Amino acid sequence: MARSGTRSVVGQTSVAGSAETRARLVNGAIEALREEGFAGASAREIARRSGCNQGLVFYHFGSVANLLLAALDEVSAMRLAHYQAAVDKSGGLSDLVEVAEMIFEEDLDAGHIAVLAEMISGAKSTPGLGPEVVARIAPWREFTSSALRSALMNTPLSALLPPEEIAHGVVALYLGLEMLAHLDGDRSKVLALFDKVRQMTALLGAFGGAPAQKDRR
Repeated sequence: MARSGTRSVVGQTSVAGSAETRARLVNGAIEALREEGFAGASAREIARRSGCNQGLVFYHFGSVANLLLAALDEVSAMRLAHYQAAVDKSGGLSDLVEVAEMIFEEDLDAGHIAVLAEMISGAKSTPGLGPEVVARIAPWREFTSSALRSALMNTPLSALLPPEEIAHGVVALYLGLEMLAHLDGDRSKVLALFDKVRQMTALLGAFGGAPAQKDRR
């Protein structure tokens, strides 16, 4: 059973107050989700971690659920900016595999995937939270589609693998792999899978099916 005051209405928030206080609360919520999980990310726990009065959670965000969504937004925005920069430097499928492996390991090491995993878990018991979490996954599908479109441009694979159609499956598979690795603490199987994909892209490149990797010198 959820603790009193931990969940409420999803949607309406207060915009009053200082940006500094809101930022502290968001950071406290991120820490609570990573270390205590959704059930443990109560207003009291978040306030303790942020060094704020518990009432400020509701003053600034209206509910704990809204604050946790703001925490997910913060993590997602930070990751997207970082990974977009990495993708912008890549060229071809081989580079994308390298970027994907980097993202996978960074997410696990920093606990980013734990935040999303806990929000997905919490959506089962919090009315209105599920659609909000799903909406925050949409930018990752767009990001994946754009990266694939760029990598496959001017190759035969662009017709066989329409980026918009496969992006959803790629994101779903990727999230599933990260969550499994997070739960069982074993990333070796996924890293072995990245090696296999790397071999496949090299084979495609040898037959002219994928563009060569950029020279980074």
